[in-house]
Amino acid sequence: MRIEGDWIKAPATQAVLAMLTGAGHQGWLVGGCVRDGLLGRAVADIDITTDARPARVVELAEAAGFRVVPTGIDHGTVTLIVGGTPHEVTTFRRDVETDGRRATVAFADGLEEDAARRDFTMNALYADANGEVTDPVGGLADLEARRIRFVGDAETRVREDYLRILRFFRFHASYGDPDAGMDAEALAAIAANSDGLDRLSKERIGHEMRRLLAAPDPAPALAAMQATGVLAHVLPGADPRALAPLVHLEPEGLAPGWLRRLAALGGDAEWLRLSKAEARELELLRAAIEGGAGPAELAYRHREVIARDAMLIRAASGLVLSPDWQDEIATGAAARFPLSAADLMPGLQGAALGQRLAELEARWIASGFTLSREQLLA
Repeated sequence: MRIEGDWIKAPATQAVLAMLTGAGHQGWLVGGCVRDGLLGRAVADIDITTDARPARVVELAEAAGFRVVPTGIDHGTVTLIVGGTPHEVTTFRRDVETDGRRATVAFADGLEEDAARRDFTMNALYADANGEVTDPVGGLADLEARRIRFVGDAETRVREDYLRILRFFRFHASYGDPDAGMDAEALAAIAANSDGLDRLSKERIGHEMRRLLAAPDPAPALAAMQATGVLAHVLPGADPRALAPLVHLEPEGLAPGWLRRLAALGGDAEWLRLSKAEARELELLRAAIEGGAGPAELAYRHREVIARDAMLIRAASGLVLSPDWQDEIATGAAARFPLSAADLMPGLQGAALGQRLAELEARWIASGFTLSREQLLA
């Protein structure tokens, strides 16, 4: 099988591969760029693997006039900036020892050893400069079937790095076939080792969960996470039942909002290490969902996006939306209260002033934002 695409023919990428093979070394495109290239998706990062040791890669790159950035040279990775495009070049590796998150690696000489340490079969696909694909672990069949499968023994792969548990569900949401179900061996290994998630940093958990929730449809993955005990470790108290209806209700063209979907799940988001701004937004959205305000008032008080997301989540939980709910949101977002504190002074001061202003604002909202300044003051 061959990859077709302008990215693989780019002069910069061809130059890096030619630098390696011209010096008698192997040079293979690997991982996400090969996977996404075969699927016809946009390729974001270009990863290359080789039998050349890092010092040799640096030597060849400097001789070729490429900019060298030693991003992870101790672990075999050198980034080459060619034509303004970064290319990560990593020496073939094999794991010597792992602790559930990080591995002690040794350099390897063959592509097969390198493939054996990767996470999923669809990430262990290699392509040469012509786009011809080499498949040492059966990744092509899995990619075609949209099946997420660990390389080799699933339990071994999970215990090497417990972050792979979350990556499994994220990859299923992004690349898997929801109608075919998930790999049974993988799910069994995950269920048996879900406690390993407690060893991960909140930053890594939050990063993976953001990407998972931003997938086109993360609902099947979240349901499987609950069934395997994973969800209780990363989002205690979460209930994924509203997520599938929410995804179905999201209007066409609306970007998948991970924070909106997180609000629908509920639960304690402490393990996701939200920023202060994200935590405030989540708290505001959850309060809007649980409050009794209608769509127009929500938009007036909290912004259009909060009103829209709150109403979608309410609908996913069983509320029947009025046919013109989106128009009501637009009306509320555009409304401007016609009074200010100065209009009630000096007759009212302090707490009495604030209370009266709030009463008049409530009347104005109840009128559908129609009462004028004069009517409110009458």
